[in-house]
This record gives sequence, structure tokens and C-alpha cells, in this order.
Amino acid sequence: MNCPQCQRDITNYSNYCYFCGARQAHATVSTAPPRRLRRSATDSKLAGVCGGLAEYFAMDSTIVRLLWVLVTFCTGLVPGIVVYVVAWLIMPEGSLPIPVQSVPQAPDAPHASA
Repeated sequence: MNCPQCQRDITNYSNYCYFCGARQAHATVSTAPPRRLRRSATDSKLAGVCGGLAEYFAMDSTIVRLLWVLVTFCTGLVPGIVVYVVAWLIMPEGSLPIPVQSVPQAPDAPHASA
């Protein structure tokens, strides 16, 4: 990569030119879809709220469930249950993942025997 300021070669991952100090502009293209908070369709015990939170924060759903129960008992049963029901009503349900289909293979050709 060339620095647009001083026209010297620098490494591709440089944020600044180490010759002239100019900040380098990198074109970042995100190919990942935006994260959306949804109830999990595959990892659900009651309504998928904890499973959806776990998918959103890239955590294990068991940890999210344990934290939810811990917070619910520490703050009182009613607020934890009310918040869960409200989240159940507000969060849209996530879609099921598309199953990966295997590509059919051509049948084996008969072996020629001599």
C-alpha cells in the first residue's frame, strides 16, 4: 500500500504512515448482517428470551439463564417475571436457520476389470 501523502510503501495494516505520520484511510466493508435482538427459535426453554439474549451477546445461553434467575431472586420475583414477560411480548421471534443441504454426488463409475 502506498501512502497518499508521501507516496512511500507502507504495510497494508498501517493506520498511520511511519514516514510522514499521515493517517491512512481504510475502506472497511462489512459483509456481516447487522445484529438484531430476537427471541431464539432454536435455543428456547420457555419463550426464547434468554436464548435470544445469548445469541445477541455471543454468550452461552446457560450463563444468561443463570444470571437471569440470580437477578430475579435478588430483585424480587415479580420484577424479574414481569421483565421476562415484557421481553417475550416485545422481542420478535427469530427465524429458523436454513438447513445445509448436501450436494448429491454422481454415482461411482463401474470399475473396469482386466
